[in-house]
Amino acid sequence: MLHATTSALKYCLALGSCAVAALCTLYVTRPTAQSNASPIYGVTIPAGYRDWKLIAVNQLKTDKVDQLRAQLGNEIAIKAFKERKIPFPDGTIIAALHWNRVPSEDNNKVLVDAFPGAQSFVVESAVNVQFMVKDSKKYAATGGWGFGDFKDGRPGDEALHKACFGCHVPAKAHDYVFAHYAPQP
Repeated sequence: MLHATTSALKYCLALGSCAVAALCTLYVTRPTAQSNASPIYGVTIPAGYRDWKLIAVNQLKTDKVDQLRAQLGNEIAIKAFKERKIPFPDGTIIAALHWNRVPSEDNNKVLVDAFPGAQSFVVESAVNVQFMVKDSKKYAATGGWGFGDFKDGRPGDEALHKACFGCHVPAKAHDYVFAHYAPQP
């Protein structure tokens, strides 16, 4: 009987060791697998987002920031903007691309005769890309939106992402979205 108990104990210890090893492997690899996702929301950079259609272009200028910005939308977003559908349907994804704005000496030289006094500005370095993902159930606590802010392909920290929804609260009447569809020229 003692031999059977010892064998059972060895079996349980071996099985337990395997379970611990498996759990440790999952724990160690988990952060790496999710390192491309935004904290809190789990938003990742959608493949092919640069090929999405344009929603709008704008400029943000403060005493510290001078940026040119473009908002792009997936097919669901574009359809909702065109139909003026508020709230936006689940599956809507909006990308906001931000660049630092600088004067263009080359453009200014060319434009001086045709447009005296004109000043031309162009994008310089990329600042970041942000995403809003609509899933009314998953993100119910934040108006149905999940957020992702990425610089050089890496998500910002948790503190940055905690501020996302609060920033969008002033746009609550437009389903927390600042962008409005730019009219066709």
